[in-house]
Amino acid sequence: MDNLTHTLFAITLGRTPLGRAGRGTTAALVLASNAPDIDIVAAARGGVSYLAWHRGPTHGPLGIVGLGALTGALVWLGRWIVDRRSVKATKGSTDASLGMLVSLATIATLLHVLMDIPTAYGTRFLSPFDWHWFSVDWLPIVDVYLLAALAAGIVIGVASPASKRRVTVIVLTLMAANYGVRAVAHQRAVTVAPRLFGPRLPAACSGTASTGSVMEHWPNAAAAVGSSTRPCMVEIAAVPSLVSPFRWRVIAKLTNGYDLHDLDLLDSRLVGPPQPDEVFWRRSIRFPNQWTSQVTEAAGTRTGRIFLGFSRFPAARSFVDPSGVATVRWSDMRFAGGRLGLGEGPRRADPLSVLIRIAPDGRVLDERFTP
Repeated sequence: MDNLTHTLFAITLGRTPLGRAGRGTTAALVLASNAPDIDIVAAARGGVSYLAWHRGPTHGPLGIVGLGALTGALVWLGRWIVDRRSVKATKGSTDASLGMLVSLATIATLLHVLMDIPTAYGTRFLSPFDWHWFSVDWLPIVDVYLLAALAAGIVIGVASPASKRRVTVIVLTLMAANYGVRAVAHQRAVTVAPRLFGPRLPAACSGTASTGSVMEHWPNAAAAVGSSTRPCMVEIAAVPSLVSPFRWRVIAKLTNGYDLHDLDLLDSRLVGPPQPDEVFWRRSIRFPNQWTSQVTEAAGTRTGRIFLGFSRFPAARSFVDPSGVATVRWSDMRFAGGRLGLGEGPRRADPLSVLIRIAPDGRVLDERFTP
């Protein structure tokens, strides 16, 4: 989830009974709600380094406890410094204790992680003990409906302090309803998904195929990628769009590539049982994923290992120029074609892809993020 949403949610929490603990609680909630994203400091060493640590230990058990304690202590210390320098003593206010600030900050840090899990981007909430990514695939990284509800609630609360608590309850109810609608829509999208691909969809791989678990995790070795045998279907997933809870990107992972299809759950043609003359599959797009020897070699580089650890649906393309230099590019199919869908116009650059160039003697000539 984006930091603006985390911040607005923290301010909203400050209007609940959590905010009655005393002076400093709202500051602790806001700072702690954003604290796990301190991993952005890793970006100082480049995008690959940031990806290696992004939503890692700061989003895990040690990060939740440690950042909660640190944030609570910093707010307590900051309040103490302000009071010592203040000319007039603050009257009529009750200061939250250090223990209370630490407790509230820990709760806010935990809620940050819990809000990241439902996004299709995912998070590594068990790191550093387990570096797998986990996701429920209900929400995009930025949910405009959550933002609108939270922002409206804060504005109305400022304009009408008497109705602040009632508005807060309404906002939290709307948030819960949004999660519920997206959860139901996601399940429907996964159920409808095989129908979209029709005869293009191969049979499921024996003992490995998945069609939407309650909690997805990756990377995994469910099936051999780039298998030279007859292609089979590894899994089907549905990831949300940025705007509508009824529009989804359906991804069928095959052993030799991916089939992608944009789905509108409000399409009247999806009402009722499948028809023999359905041609949804004609609008699906196939992305190859061939693991040549050059791709396998690139997977052993630092950039390759980090990207393959992050990417849920990595698709590889490679070629060798006349001089023998191999160029390998990986893209994550969650973001292929741009953030808003596949579209019908010229294909846009993938926002999350990497390029690796390897010389004939095995030297890595270049490894970087690239549009």
